[in-house]
Amino acid sequence: MIIKDYYKILGLNNNKASLDEIKIAYRDMAKKYHPDVNGNNRQAEEIFKDIGEAYNTLSNNKQRRKYDRMWQYYIGRKNKQNEQYREAKMKDFMGLFFGEKKQEKEEVLDKKAPVKGEDINTEITATLTEAFFGAVKEIKFKTVDGGIRKIDVKIPAGIRDNEKIRLIGQGKLGKNGGKAGDLFIKINIKNIANLRLEGIDIYTDLLISPWEAALSTKVVITGIDEEVEITIPKGIQSGQTIELENKGYKDGKGGRGKLIAVVKIMVPEVVSQEEIELFEKLKEVSKFNPRKIKTR
Repeated sequence: MIIKDYYKILGLNNNKASLDEIKIAYRDMAKKYHPDVNGNNRQAEEIFKDIGEAYNTLSNNKQRRKYDRMWQYYIGRKNKQNEQYREAKMKDFMGLFFGEKKQEKEEVLDKKAPVKGEDINTEITATLTEAFFGAVKEIKFKTVDGGIRKIDVKIPAGIRDNEKIRLIGQGKLGKNGGKAGDLFIKINIKNIANLRLEGIDIYTDLLISPWEAALSTKVVITGIDEEVEITIPKGIQSGQTIELENKGYKDGKGGRGKLIAVVKIMVPEVVSQEEIELFEKLKEVSKFNPRKIKTR
């Protein structure tokens, strides 16, 4: 595609000419190549058409600015783009110039277009307490030049296991002035001591003695944010649970899950002589047999 030099057609040396200079140049050139003066000279007719086209464009400030940008982009600047690429760009620009819809492919074709940087995906571990209350953790990255980049990551209170935090603009740098990518951080929640997270419920082991299981008692268990007193009913069995509403993990809606105590009846590993005698007596008087199968 050929782009005509409208300034040269009007006999102007450059694009700095004022509107009055353009009008004067147009009148002079139009008189010179007018069909009435040149008879049936086809070459003169073509030049006369070009003169009119040049004047219509350069005498309109909006059209002139568009033309100047087009000329500078494709003709004025020196570049090493191949002809196929330049042809495609000219076609798109001319479509815009004459009011047609600009093609979506311009960004792909333009090697100088801004390119957004790549996203980075990583993961960090937070304890159950850190995830429940919120915390700030530092992560480190190796940079391209071999340095170390440090970023403080704010973990919001109540974040869920495997949930991701997005830090906008903290990924890899863009090209040609493009925006940096984003940093995505997956949070892995680590259980602590005697507390285990399952969904929004928190489980804890409740260790009790045989006599506590048989006779009932009150004990204090430690939850994620407080200590709670509970009553152990008579005859409770290992594996049974005691559930406390609204004492578990945050559900993201202002509520909380359950704190679930799993009963484990423990037998002393070391017993005194007196305890042995008491166990022997209990063995004699008790009719309880855990291995006896009940039938109907």
